[in-house]
Amino acid sequence: MAILWKIGAGLLALGAISAGGRHWLTHWQPSTERYALQGIDLPENPPAVEWRTLRATGADFAYLVATSGTDRRDPAFEGNWDALPEAGMRRGAIHIYSLCQPAAAQADAFNIFVPRAGDALPTAIDLSFHDDCTARPERAQLVADLTRFVAMVETHTRKPVMLRVSKAFERQYDITAALDRPIWAIGNLFKPDYAARPWRMWRASDFRRVEGVEGPVNWDVVTP
Repeated sequence: MAILWKIGAGLLALGAISAGGRHWLTHWQPSTERYALQGIDLPENPPAVEWRTLRATGADFAYLVATSGTDRRDPAFEGNWDALPEAGMRRGAIHIYSLCQPAAAQADAFNIFVPRAGDALPTAIDLSFHDDCTARPERAQLVADLTRFVAMVETHTRKPVMLRVSKAFERQYDITAALDRPIWAIGNLFKPDYAARPWRMWRASDFRRVEGVEGPVNWDVVTP
């Protein structure tokens, strides 16, 4: 009986430690003393967000997916885009770049859908691999295509873009060495070091829980 009690007590202790660990992970964020500007980025088809509640948790900005490729517009973008300034938050738009569709047509799709806004953060170009596109162009062709895309978008927004580059994409194309634009790198908990240059923004967690959003969120910080 004593052995069973000890086993039960041990299991309870492990459960408490595990629960404590999960709580720490889902509530962790980089130091606000080191990174004063922190915020979120939403995926395509995001959950509903209570922006004022989120702002009260310490989020300063939000990046929203606007377009993907040439033919996908996020239906939640316009409502969220308009709501962010009212909640006292900065706003930025994301285009998910497709390796399977023409660069110029993608730029046109973004420029038509996303309005020019003086208060907007730099447009972010997501460069990563996706299941719906298996194309892998040569590096020289990709650099030329992205250079054209970037020029068209920057002409519209009148601001330099930012490159959100996944580790796998960077490993294959070394794209941050070719395009001299601010880098948004990705790495849960640990600072990423895979880009050719220091990053400007870091997605530090994709499992943080905050009030105002149901489920885990992507939590980002900006270098000072």
